[in-house]
Amino acid sequence: MTEPMPDSGTDLPVDTETAESSAQARGAATEAAEGAREAHAEHGTRPGSERTVVHLLRHGEVDNPHKILYGRLPDYHLSPLGREMAEVVGEHLADADLALVVHSPLERTAETAAPTLARHGLTAVVDPRVIEAGNKFEGRRFRKRLLLDPRRWWWLRDPTKPTWGEHYRAIGKRMMAAIEDARDHARGREVLVVSHQLPIWTIRSVLEQRPLWHDPRRRECNLASLTSVTFVGDEIVDVTYSEPAAHLYAHAAKTPGA
Repeated sequence: MTEPMPDSGTDLPVDTETAESSAQARGAATEAAEGAREAHAEHGTRPGSERTVVHLLRHGEVDNPHKILYGRLPDYHLSPLGREMAEVVGEHLADADLALVVHSPLERTAETAAPTLARHGLTAVVDPRVIEAGNKFEGRRFRKRLLLDPRRWWWLRDPTKPTWGEHYRAIGKRMMAAIEDARDHARGREVLVVSHQLPIWTIRSVLEQRPLWHDPRRRECNLASLTSVTFVGDEIVDVTYSEPAAHLYAHAAKTPGA
């Protein structure tokens, strides 16, 4: 498995972990898991034994020469390499029994979904619940001096939530709701949901019961990677990870905002 790429263009790096912060992180993980369970209860379930797979695809590389923390900003499109990654994923999923393709409202996910949609003759569903995480640093170029400005210290008061962006609980809850709706639409078949690194990593951490506070550079959620959630009926029986475009990573930008 290849070394994870740097952060997603939306996060700030967390470089150290103490016993106290580790305890805080465990608390944040519990809180996020509770949020996901709430979403599950709100949507309800129906019995069944069919096998359904929901593939969570991170978008391909974005054209971002100025290294902006772009977050939810519009008009950030795939780079030529990102479009190649999208084509590779389309080939990888050519034989998948896809009933539905979902993507976030942002251009980079729509462009990543396009080759798969074309291969399967499907029309995309746009779901705002799988959008990138909100972030107060959005639109700025990341530099260390950004964190040294006393006016922004209050934003950084609790990295376990994190207080500079959307809370992990909220991310976990909306992603779980979107995944369950996709599963219910395509029971017994497969779904592709094109989203973003932090939302995908957050819901995977919730499902695998891991602490949520982490160094973004250590996420196992590379460009154009697939995190696949397998259900039997309403029960999650497996979560797997794969990198169809791994052979292209050597050419990808090694900067925030890739």
